[in-house]
Amino acid sequence: MVLNQLEELASKASEDLGKINDSKDLEAWRVRFLGRKSSLTQILRLLASLPLEERRAVGARANEIKLTLETRLEEKKRELEVGSVVSVGLKSLDVTLPGKPLNIGRMHLTTQILEEICDILGGMGFQVAEGPDVEWDYYNFEALNMPTDHPARDMFATLWIDYEKEGDIRPMLLRTHTSPVQIRVMEKSKPPIRIIAPGRVYRYEATDATHEWMFHQVEGLAVDKNITMADLKGTLFEFARCLFGKDRKCRFRCDYFPFVEPGVEVAIDCFECGGTGCRLCGNSGWIEILGAGMVHPEVLRRVNIDPDVYSGFAFGIGVERIPLLRYGIDDIRLFYANDLRFLSQF
Repeated sequence: MVLNQLEELASKASEDLGKINDSKDLEAWRVRFLGRKSSLTQILRLLASLPLEERRAVGARANEIKLTLETRLEEKKRELEVGSVVSVGLKSLDVTLPGKPLNIGRMHLTTQILEEICDILGGMGFQVAEGPDVEWDYYNFEALNMPTDHPARDMFATLWIDYEKEGDIRPMLLRTHTSPVQIRVMEKSKPPIRIIAPGRVYRYEATDATHEWMFHQVEGLAVDKNITMADLKGTLFEFARCLFGKDRKCRFRCDYFPFVEPGVEVAIDCFECGGTGCRLCGNSGWIEILGAGMVHPEVLRRVNIDPDVYSGFAFGIGVERIPLLRYGIDDIRLFYANDLRFLSQF
């Protein structure tokens, strides 16, 4: 008897739900069939008075009907909501109007300059090599002619990390330059070698308009027989012309880097004033762009390359420095502030 009432109730609820076309009627349907005073609720409250076997059958069927009606109620709500949105949209939609343009993404300015540098040097025969950002002390310093307590280490404000394995703690660091990649390549390869190593580097220093704790470098290395300073100068002169313009002049002055001997500072004539002196070049007429030099013989010996047979040159350039100079950007922090007003200009 009670089961028959449940089946009639389920059939009536389904029939009435199919006729509903607005939210107001749907709420009335919910109160009538699923509310606290509905017939279904009354049946569930009377279960305790039924015989055990009938109670089990009625209870199972009543819960099944309740779950089905609740599911169909939610489906009907979504159906009415979608219909309402479509109806409103159709009234205001003019299909003859042009669509709204989407903002087109672009590469970050730093990535653009990195690819430009790699394309130029790739055209000269250099291959791209990569290495880990978290590096061992040996590759970052010792193999580059900077043993422990060497004063040249003070040039690099280093972020150190303690690496622990089986109770043994060994010092690691966030690489301060991409030169460790050169050591890793020379360990595994025999000359001739001609590679560039682009990537992120890290320094423990305060950020300001001209300094960031993380920035990008591209370092180059060439090792072969009979490589001389003339090869280095010719390579960097052509690189500067391709990057800054064919009329550029280059100046090489002595500088110190522990992993090259001799070391040089490379500058180009100011493209803003043509070498006469201005604010951009500090009234010197020259703009420093990179450091370079001939690979130190001790560095070659550490990777089992005979410096009496082979020689090489190396150079390194700060990637962010290029757009700072080229576009007159006065704050390096703008590169990483994620401000689309700045990034969309390039």
